[in-house]
Amino acid sequence: MAGVWALVAFVGVIIIWNAVFKRNIGEAMILGFLAVCAFALFGGVEGGGSPLESIGAAVLEAMQEEVTFAGLAFVFMSYLLTRTPVLDKLIDLLNSALGRLRGGPVYTATVAGGIFGAIAHVGAAVTAAVGSVTVPWMKRSGVKPELAATVVAGGAGMGVTFPFSSTMFILVGGLAAQGIMQPDEIVKPLALAGLWCLGYRLVLVFFLVRRHDIEPISAADRTPFGRSLRTGWTSLLLFVPILVPLLLTRGPIAELLGTYSGVGESLKKPVELADGTTLPAQAYAMPDVISLITWIPVLMIVLVLLLGRKHLPRSASGWWSTVAKAAPSFGVIGITIVAAFSASNLLADLGLADQLKTVLSGLQAPGWIMAIAIGVIIVAIAIPLTASATMAAVGPVAVAALVGAGIPAPIAAAAVLIFASTEGASPPSGAPIYVASGIARVDPVKTFLPLLSYYCLPILGVGVLIAIGALPV
Repeated sequence: MAGVWALVAFVGVIIIWNAVFKRNIGEAMILGFLAVCAFALFGGVEGGGSPLESIGAAVLEAMQEEVTFAGLAFVFMSYLLTRTPVLDKLIDLLNSALGRLRGGPVYTATVAGGIFGAIAHVGAAVTAAVGSVTVPWMKRSGVKPELAATVVAGGAGMGVTFPFSSTMFILVGGLAAQGIMQPDEIVKPLALAGLWCLGYRLVLVFFLVRRHDIEPISAADRTPFGRSLRTGWTSLLLFVPILVPLLLTRGPIAELLGTYSGVGESLKKPVELADGTTLPAQAYAMPDVISLITWIPVLMIVLVLLLGRKHLPRSASGWWSTVAKAAPSFGVIGITIVAAFSASNLLADLGLADQLKTVLSGLQAPGWIMAIAIGVIIVAIAIPLTASATMAAVGPVAVAALVGAGIPAPIAAAAVLIFASTEGASPPSGAPIYVASGIARVDPVKTFLPLLSYYCLPILGVGVLIAIGALPV
């Protein structure tokens, strides 16, 4: 059970160093990763490989993660936006339309997270797309940066709680192979479960708006809609970097592009790329070749450079100074992301998934106790792993355990996906946390406790209520 104890040590070290000793989260994440390294060095890794090689590979893979790039790219994009009037014009336009509503930008961020999640299904991409506009808007409306980042990161899980995410297909594929249920049986329960999760988030927003005394934008501070549209219509182009990758990866345009390029066809044999990596012989889709979370910040930066060119430096020395001023924001975010993914990779080498599968297989209890126990275990697994990895590792076993306790398979599967959807709101390793914090330019640790109390634990509760039938699906 070295992987399980390493996970406990990882989380424990981070909490103690950050919460008890009041040190920054970057240091805490490094020490947490070193604790996992100690388990690898003294206990070995699965397969009898070299622990040092596993540690090196874990760090290298973490540095190559697209979320690592995206987190830093969003920090730079956010900094550039503050140097130009582009976003100010867009926010003026949004305030003209919705500023009279109390908490309008917070509600917008939540509903947009549900809509985008139902389309894109990737937690970090949901956070990136929604947060790019709504986080600065919330901050401008008087919402604290840490709360703005919390709301956006807390909505990331809706990509898993609606059909038809890759996480859902990973789970139902395993269940269908075992004869537990057919794939189409989960569609209706999961759609209704997703609506319950969105409903909870809207109730939470109602509470947060009043608790934090978020008021409507005063009429004196709202520009008439017609005037703001005339002066700031070009700012609407900020939605283009979100829409273009989305249209190229999903829907009829993506299908046509995939057919024309041959992306959707099965490869007859493995293909070796220029960088030495090999693509196995399998079918690919447009989301496999065009990454939302990579291209959204890239296109956003290009557009900001174009629209805000009159307000940005025009010399090499000026850009050097600009980048230097943005550098401190990269430090904590970058170190934290790399340490989090490094620990996740190394925990996999320590056999965490198989060990937790053994724990799940041995559970025997009444339905409500099983729902709570399995929910807690899956939420714990989702701390270092993605929802997809969690479902691949223990999803079918978790559903089988709930079915054994008398819970219908489609409902059990929906509940398990709800549990796994907490990945985005599970400190300290959830990728959406760092994307949202990068956009808000806030210390990620300030979102940890709110995410746990407002999103992670309540969504766990929603999953349990769905499993026991208290919330019908």
